[in-house]
Amino acid sequence: MKFSPIFYLFLFTLLFNCQKKESNNDLVFRYNESNIIGSLDPAFSRNVGETWLANQLFNGLVQTDDSLNILPCIAKNWSISENGLTYTFNLRNDIYFHKSPLFGNDSTRTVTAEDFVYSFNRLKDKSIASPGSWVLNKVNDFKALNDTIFEINLKTRFPAFLGLMTMKYCSVVPHEVVDHYGNEFRSHPIGTGPFSFKRWEENIKLVLRRNKAYFEYDKNGEQLPYLEAVSITFLPDKQSEFLQFAQGKLDFLNSLDASYKDEILTAKGELRPNYAKDVNMLRGPYLNTEYLGFYLDADIPEIQSETLRKAVNYGFDRTKMMIYLRNGVGVPAQGGMIPKGLPGYKTDIGFSYQPEKAKQLVEQFRKETNIQNPEITISTTSNYLNFCEYIQRELGKIGILVNVDVLPSATLRDARNNGKLGLFRASWVADYLDAENYLSLFYSKTFSPNGSNYTHFKSTAFDSLYNASFAINDIEKRKALYTQMDSLVMQQAPIVPLYYDEVIRFTQKGVSGLGINPVNQLDLRTVKKN
Repeated sequence: MKFSPIFYLFLFTLLFNCQKKESNNDLVFRYNESNIIGSLDPAFSRNVGETWLANQLFNGLVQTDDSLNILPCIAKNWSISENGLTYTFNLRNDIYFHKSPLFGNDSTRTVTAEDFVYSFNRLKDKSIASPGSWVLNKVNDFKALNDTIFEINLKTRFPAFLGLMTMKYCSVVPHEVVDHYGNEFRSHPIGTGPFSFKRWEENIKLVLRRNKAYFEYDKNGEQLPYLEAVSITFLPDKQSEFLQFAQGKLDFLNSLDASYKDEILTAKGELRPNYAKDVNMLRGPYLNTEYLGFYLDADIPEIQSETLRKAVNYGFDRTKMMIYLRNGVGVPAQGGMIPKGLPGYKTDIGFSYQPEKAKQLVEQFRKETNIQNPEITISTTSNYLNFCEYIQRELGKIGILVNVDVLPSATLRDARNNGKLGLFRASWVADYLDAENYLSLFYSKTFSPNGSNYTHFKSTAFDSLYNASFAINDIEKRKALYTQMDSLVMQQAPIVPLYYDEVIRFTQKGVSGLGINPVNQLDLRTVKKN
């Protein structure tokens, strides 16, 4: 028998309020991963779930805190040459790999600079085919000067390079273990992280154990992590995941799924009273911009018209959209492409809801083109159909006929990359911690299909500022330049920013120390359970 979503919501509430929760007052942190985990090898940590696991098992040269400051990790400090091309990392000499019989009688050994040479060469190896190989595209060479000094030389200045080094692709791995297991290192990971690998029943359960030789300590001198173990299940159904959380069988719930958002949150994004007494909610900026993109080379008058593109931007209420469709989770996008949380973000360079101005622009388009009934088609996936239908209704009120074409994700991505869609829904999540990552979508030398400029936006003034930004190390000066570049883009309206996403997390009241950060990384080092 198939039950309706209403039945599940009733069941959730009943269980949450009437059933005594399972006791989890131990040192095991439990969460569910609803997506398939293909590998525990950091060189293949391409999605959120795999990155979360790599963050527990592995370390790199540097790391970030919850405010995205770049901090030491295996490298205790570093220096950058005056020309910005040479990065010299001084490594700690007290960091050990997790124990493995492959290390011999001692079962472990210290990390050296040669381990980073091996790990980076592996990342570049075309036969390995790591999806993270691109992070070294700007690197000319790297070498170990001795056991504790690792040097990287760039092809050209790139101030955001340290941000790239925080990515889990750049984790250090031991050659003895990787060479022994080959491709099967995916299920036999050995790293240096706060937790070590214990057991993995694929698509069923994964268990990590506390690394008793971990090198980091809290401000009081207590060794991290506090937890003894991490247990991950792999229920694919979000309703089942929520039910497990409601019963107290999971300590943590990530994101807000449509199947339970109205059950746990009010329309204003607040916890409903029947959950507030037992659940903590964490919210903060997420470096993800959701938007519509115009393909400016499309032979469609409505797409080519800056006037009509601006009418679309002015023509719908983003704040109301977020309340009705996201329960207030997310920031209505009235700035540009740079999301809230990154230097360069500014709220007043974009478009607010101005329906009368939008109608005037539609009338101006009619006069300019003699097209009396402007019509556009938004291509989207089913996950965002409700957003596109909302925009469809709102733009109809200002005189624009909107069609919505729902495509499979792979089909939409291929058609977008090859310029076959006039107007498409897309998103951009930060690959690294610099606004240049977002602005690269508008650089004229990165036109799709080979690059990420899907709109084929082109501006000599923008390109000049973009190139100039690489020579500026001062973040405040780059911030001003990034805002100026973002403003130049929005003046021509090649995109319709919809919203800047938010990270939202729910934990049981007994969980403390779980932070939140704009890249939605999961850090369990300082988590405690009462």
